[in-house]
Amino acid sequence: MRWPVVVLLALGMVIAYFDRVNLTTAISPMAEQFGWDKAQQGLALSALFWTYTLFQIPSGILVDRFGVRTPYLIGFLLWSLASAATSLVTALSGLVAMRLLVGLGESVVTPASMRYIRLHFDERERGLAVGLYMTGTKLGPALGLPLCAYLVAAYGWQVMFIVIGLASLVWLVPWMLWVKKDDIAALPRPREASAATGSLQRVSAGEILRSPVIWGVILGTYCYMYFVYYCMTWMPLYFKERHGMSLTEMGWYSGMAFAGMAIVGTLAGAAADWVIRRGYDPINVRKGFTIAGFILAATQTVGAFSDSVNVAVFFAVFALCGLGLAMPNYWALTQTLIPGGSIAMVVGIQNTAANLAGIVAPWLTGWLVETTGSFDAPIKFIGAWLLLGVLSYLILVRRKYAPRPV
Repeated sequence: MRWPVVVLLALGMVIAYFDRVNLTTAISPMAEQFGWDKAQQGLALSALFWTYTLFQIPSGILVDRFGVRTPYLIGFLLWSLASAATSLVTALSGLVAMRLLVGLGESVVTPASMRYIRLHFDERERGLAVGLYMTGTKLGPALGLPLCAYLVAAYGWQVMFIVIGLASLVWLVPWMLWVKKDDIAALPRPREASAATGSLQRVSAGEILRSPVIWGVILGTYCYMYFVYYCMTWMPLYFKERHGMSLTEMGWYSGMAFAGMAIVGTLAGAAADWVIRRGYDPINVRKGFTIAGFILAATQTVGAFSDSVNVAVFFAVFALCGLGLAMPNYWALTQTLIPGGSIAMVVGIQNTAANLAGIVAPWLTGWLVETTGSFDAPIKFIGAWLLLGVLSYLILVRRKYAPRPV
């Protein structure tokens, strides 16, 4: 059942991202109703990532200790019900509280999913497995932005939160049927597992933190996700406010960009696996795909130097699709360099960096727009971060710096 479970994990991530982007489509009518300015909107958009980020490492440790099934179940229930309850908020404080609960529930998703993949797929097929799983991070916005925008426009933001929060609970049925209580029980016997999944030895936290690899991964992941979270939270509003698009149009164009990234990401994971099977070094292959994705994504800054709607839309879509080259490979590269016994903890560290960007990007973008009166400065920030991410992978993420098992 390992491939069906990967598809299920991808669907779980789609649902998680529905509950991340639903506020993006609702924030404008909510702000008009309750009188919130841009800085307050940015605060609300970033709130989910405060708890999501804070609990990444604890969730990773929890998953390494108890497996993926029960922690994921509890987290899924928490974030879905909190998302539905957002329909009841009447003040900024209530909205922030609900988003904090959504973030807490979702903090288990990536550590649990990456642990499952690390323990069930070897190096030659892991890129495709990670790519399929990570399509959820892009199909979620691709489907969620237009769907949530439609529900808000047609029925109001309260109905949208109820529908998105409660309908997702159907996902729990196959999860309970397909995923074993002890995720390690599905592995081959120890000698076979060594060949199938690589080393399951653990690495101490001290050894991990002393390695330049983890700091390169942290920096690179932050830079990658800064761009992604800008696109999730503010790019639709950029289309609406800078280029006069309707709510439906902004959801459609944003969804198209994320759908393109999902397609490119899946193909990039499979392509990297194919190259590795032909005998090329996995670290160099996955680094090459990752760096190429960062460079293509930096073309987003062209939009800051043009008033053309067509140019802005083209580079918004092209840049996000280009980043798809990195999407499966920067995660798989971490798994290649870190022994499998500690992978959920390491994923927790990496995802903490990812979601620090989720806190900073929405707030900083809102503040810059409020201060400068335009989206030009936030877009230029994106290019600078992505180039810094290229340097981190070139200089720090190298085989000789990888942490050693205890």
